Amino acid sequence: MVAEKKKKGKVPHTYVILFAMIILMALLTYVIPAGQYQKIEIETESGKRTVVDPDSFAPAEANPAKPFDVLKAFPKGLAAAQSIVFFIFIVGGSFNIVNQTGAIEAGISKIALSLKGKEVLMIPIIVFVFSLGGATIGMAEEAIVFVPIGIALARALGYDAVVGMAIVTMGAAAGFTSGFMNPFTVGVAQGIAEIPLFSGIGLRIVIWLCTLLLVIVYIYRYAKKVKEDPAESIVYELEQKEKDQAIDLSNIRELGTRDILVLLIFAVGMGILIFGVFKYEWYITEIAAIFLAIGILSGIVSGMNLDNVAQHFITGAKDMAMGALVVGLARGILVIMESSLIIDTIVYGLASAISALPKAISAVGMLLVQSFLNLIIPSGSGLAATTMPIMAPLSDVIGLTRQTAVLAYQFGDGITNSLVPTSGVLLANLSIAKIKYEEWCKFIVPLMVLWTLLGCVFMVVAVSINYA
Repeated sequence: MVAEKKKKGKVPHTYVILFAMIILMALLTYVIPAGQYQKIEIETESGKRTVVDPDSFAPAEANPAKPFDVLKAFPKGLAAAQSIVFFIFIVGGSFNIVNQTGAIEAGISKIALSLKGKEVLMIPIIVFVFSLGGATIGMAEEAIVFVPIGIALARALGYDAVVGMAIVTMGAAAGFTSGFMNPFTVGVAQGIAEIPLFSGIGLRIVIWLCTLLLVIVYIYRYAKKVKEDPAESIVYELEQKEKDQAIDLSNIRELGTRDILVLLIFAVGMGILIFGVFKYEWYITEIAAIFLAIGILSGIVSGMNLDNVAQHFITGAKDMAMGALVVGLARGILVIMESSLIIDTIVYGLASAISALPKAISAVGMLLVQSFLNLIIPSGSGLAATTMPIMAPLSDVIGLTRQTAVLAYQFGDGITNSLVPTSGVLLANLSIAKIKYEEWCKFIVPLMVLWTLLGCVFMVVAVSINYA
C-alpha cells in the first residue's frame, strides 16, 4: 500500500511540469536561431488582416532567455493571459452563486430522472448539440460555462467529472475541428488562401460526422467502464472528495417558483450570450459580463441578500485560483519564445522540411506540422494568420490544392486544442472541473492518436480527389 502511494506521488504537480517546460524552452533559445517574418496587411472577404509575408523570413539578432527571464515568464504570462485568468475567476464565482440557489441541482435532477434507464442517450445528444456550436460559431470559450452542468448531470447518472467535461468540450471540439461553417478558423484560413468562403463544405461535413462518431464511441466506452466500476475512473480520488456534492436522485426536491425564475434567468442569459457571439462577435470579456449578471440576478431572485451573493462569489472564485494561475504559467512558455524570436524560425524550418516530401506525405506532413505549431500558437485565427500565408503558396509549389492546405490547418488547429498545455481554454475547463492536467492526458491521449490518424486518412483522401 505504501509502495502504491509512493508510485502515485511520482507524477509531478501540474505547476512543476509547466515550469519545467519554461526552463526547457529557455534552454532551446540558445540552440534555435532567432528569425522573423515581416508582417503585411492584406484584403480578405471579411476585411483587412495582418499576416506574415511568406518570402520575408530573415535571421534576427539572437536574444536567448536569461535566468531572470525564466522567473519573469510567470508574471508576464499572467499579464498576457489576463482575459482568460479573470474570466475563470468571474465564471467560477458567478456559477457558485447560481449553484447555491439549488435551482441548477433541481433542474438537472429532473433531466437525470427522465434519462433514468436511458443514460446511453445523454452522451450522443449532448456531444451532437455542442458539436454544432463548434462547427458554426467556433464554440470553445463559450463552452466553459456549460462544463459544471455537464459534470453535475454526468455524476447524477453514475459517471464522473471526466465524462461530464468530455461531453461538452469534446463535442465542441468535434465540430470545431471539422469547422464546416466556422468563420473564425476556416473562414479566416480560406480568406488568406484566397479561395471562396466555406467552399469544399461537402467533405468537411463528412469529416464532422466521422469525428462525431469517433468522439461519441470513445466517451461512451469510458463512461460504461466507470458506471460498472467507479474505481476505474481516472479521477477516482476527486470523485471520492466530491461525492457529497453528487445529486441524490432518490431524494430530490420539487422545483419551486424561485427555482424556475433562476433557471429562466440562466436560459435567457445563455440566449443573449449566443446572440451576442453571432451578431456582435462577443468574446471573453462580454461572456464574463453576461455570466456575472446571471450570477447576481439569480442570487437576488432566490432570496439571498447582497452580502450572501458577494460571499458566494468570493468562495467560487477562490476555488478557481489554482486553475487560473495555471493559465498564466502555461502562457509563460509562449512569452519565452516570443521574446527570443524563435517562433518564426520553427515555422520556417518545418515548412521547408515539408516541401521536399511526396504529395500524399506532404499533405500528412502539413497536418502534423500544424498540430505541432498549435502547441506554440494556440489561437485559431493567430495560427491561420501565421501559417496560411506560408502553407498556401507552398501547396502550389508541391502540387496540392489550397483547399487541402486549409484542411491541414483545420485538423492541426482543432485536434490538439484538447491536449496542448498552452491552451487557456483547456486549462480553464480543467480548473472548473477540478481535473488535473495529467489525469486529463490519461483520458485524452488515446483519442488524440485515433483522431490524428483519422485526419491523416482524410488528408490522403483530399490529395486523391484533388480537393478543391
